[in-house]
Amino acid sequence: MTFLKSLSGALISATIVAGPAAAQDPTFFRIGTGGAGGTYFPIGGTIANGISSPPGSRACEDGGQCGVPGLIAIAQSTTASVFNNAAVQNGELEAGLAAADVTRSMYLGEGKFDGKPHPNLRIVANLFPEDLHLVLPEGTSIASLADLEGQRVGIAQAGSGTQVAVLQMLNEWGVTRDNMDEAELNNSQSAERLADGQIDAYFYAAGWPVAAMVQLSSTKGMSLHSFSDEDLQRINDIIPAYIPSEIPGGVYEGVDEAVKTPAVSALLVVSSELSDELVYGITEAMWNENTRRLLDNGHAKGQQITVESALDGIATLGVPLHPGAERFYREAGLMD
Repeated sequence: MTFLKSLSGALISATIVAGPAAAQDPTFFRIGTGGAGGTYFPIGGTIANGISSPPGSRACEDGGQCGVPGLIAIAQSTTASVFNNAAVQNGELEAGLAAADVTRSMYLGEGKFDGKPHPNLRIVANLFPEDLHLVLPEGTSIASLADLEGQRVGIAQAGSGTQVAVLQMLNEWGVTRDNMDEAELNNSQSAERLADGQIDAYFYAAGWPVAAMVQLSSTKGMSLHSFSDEDLQRINDIIPAYIPSEIPGGVYEGVDEAVKTPAVSALLVVSSELSDELVYGITEAMWNENTRRLLDNGHAKGQQITVESALDGIATLGVPLHPGAERFYREAGLMD
């Protein structure tokens, strides 16, 4: 397949560790994820591991990898949703993890992406809910997003779905780039700046627990803003993909009470130019018993990634399933 680019010989030799070179040529499959301190990166790595089966690997039934024969999937750290979808559209990545709201807007060319549709985007699966974390210094609180006016606020990095959604939310409460001191930072950078007193608050949407926040809460300490029911409804009205959710108490040290917050689904997105056969094999490998064990024993959010919820919300999102994935779900009895 011409759209799959070869990687360097050094990477090939570092990745293929099993036995001598086989006659089968490897197929490289790049999955865009997010920053190392978030959730996309570890989840993307688990998926990459589950769907891979490099040439020369032992057969699945012999205790080897149970992915797509000849496939070497690689999770790449990126700036997340917007970057990943753009790179899939442009053929720079074969797949990416992305938030549902951003994927819809980019596919249709709506909102921030008005007039710039991304028609190559296709969905493989709904993965897990991403809860919006509004992180504050330990012992502090705000009444609503309006209180962030005039503050130093981390709005997530450029190219992230979090930033797109957060700017929409803040604008609803009258807070804009003009009346706050915004910082475009990834999650790890934001946690470091908050700990050092260089910012007053920051946003990050991810599946809990988020590694950088686990570290922040256990060292410097932090608080999380709990949204009112009225504010959650207001957010859902302006961004329908963000629905009311809850971060349980005890997920982060010192945050003992449940936190009400909006959440958006994370999706696995691929290019429409990928063959139906390849995407069918990837979808099948995602939901086999071997990948199930990897998901259950990896990041805590992996346990919420199930074949039973793989199609949740997809029918009303407005972005098509890839035909290869659709074929798998139909054969599995999950679609009519």
